[in-house]
Amino acid sequence: MKAFKYDQSKAEEILIKFRRDLHQIPEIGFDLPKTVKYVCDVLEENGIPYKKIVNGSAVVALIEGEKSGKTLGLRADMDALPVKEETDLEFKSINGNMHACGHDCHTAILLTTGIILNNHRDELKGNVKLLFQPSEEKDGGAKPMIDEGCLKNPEVDYVLGQHVGVLSQEIEIGQMGFVGGPMMASLDEFTVDFVGQGGHGAYPHDTIDPVPMAASAILALQAFMARKVNALDSAVFTIGQVHGGTQYNIIPDSVSINGTVRCLSEEVRQQIADGCKKICTHTAESYDGKAEINYNFGYPALINDEELADKVFNGSKELFGEKNVKKLSKPSMGSEDFAYFAQEVPAVFTFLNTSKECDGVIYPNHNPKFLVDEDILIKGVDYFVQMSMNLL
Repeated sequence: MKAFKYDQSKAEEILIKFRRDLHQIPEIGFDLPKTVKYVCDVLEENGIPYKKIVNGSAVVALIEGEKSGKTLGLRADMDALPVKEETDLEFKSINGNMHACGHDCHTAILLTTGIILNNHRDELKGNVKLLFQPSEEKDGGAKPMIDEGCLKNPEVDYVLGQHVGVLSQEIEIGQMGFVGGPMMASLDEFTVDFVGQGGHGAYPHDTIDPVPMAASAILALQAFMARKVNALDSAVFTIGQVHGGTQYNIIPDSVSINGTVRCLSEEVRQQIADGCKKICTHTAESYDGKAEINYNFGYPALINDEELADKVFNGSKELFGEKNVKKLSKPSMGSEDFAYFAQEVPAVFTFLNTSKECDGVIYPNHNPKFLVDEDILIKGVDYFVQMSMNLL
């Protein structure tokens, strides 16, 4: 591999400026007017052509190399979280939202990468598409971008993505982590309303009590996970909410449960969905009640292309040194809608540990005291730039 040279100190300067600017204007979901304007202004200032899609909430820029070849997609998510920031940063957010997952860093990394590659188009054999995506945290912005053709004209051959923060305990601060194959879990949500007939707590025989329906179903669902799902298949079934009742001596008309399911394979994902529906339906019926089930299939499992993962893993080892790049022994049960890109073309997603202490503690992503070490972020640029040169 020929190491690509560029002015790293200048790149780091603009990278950190972009990151700090973006950190102060966090926006949610598909409603990203300030963020999109910032991205587009930077692209225009640097002569990088782009177009806005998904009702103006997504940006797709194209850098055409002077030699023909394949097309590589590089993706960054732009949205933030409805979290009130509790850091002491001089550039902290004050609008009630926060880039508590590091998407400001992702966007800054991709903008900096785009500027570098655009300045070296004569060395590019092929094209690079910069995919600035909305709503990773909420409703999934990757799918509508794909539906509107972000991977077409020209056709994208590979896609790379990365995530900063603390997403794996296997990698130390400053290290990158890869998995070939399943990298992150699918994300499904379910709500079940157990419906009976309420009444006085002193006369339960005159009611159809939904409380034992829900309680029995919860226990049965836990038993199903322990006895029907193969212990070697990674899966998580979590009930996060139980709601019902208004007073201690009134049997309610209904009780609802709400939770999430995470899986690394579509087969197990479907098995759990079918089991959940069957158990809740039959449990409610055994109490003469009924179960109203709303089971939503969300993000699919993120599956890294193994051949491409080997290429970027080996290229990253040459770039950063073996001690700074690690092949992870197990995937994450967190979820990422980069998975939709990976369903369309060979793709690789990687973790970059950018942990930094706040008040003496390293807080995880999504925490109001989440911090990143800005000195590490340039590695994200190095990775995107070098892999672009390698793969093209």
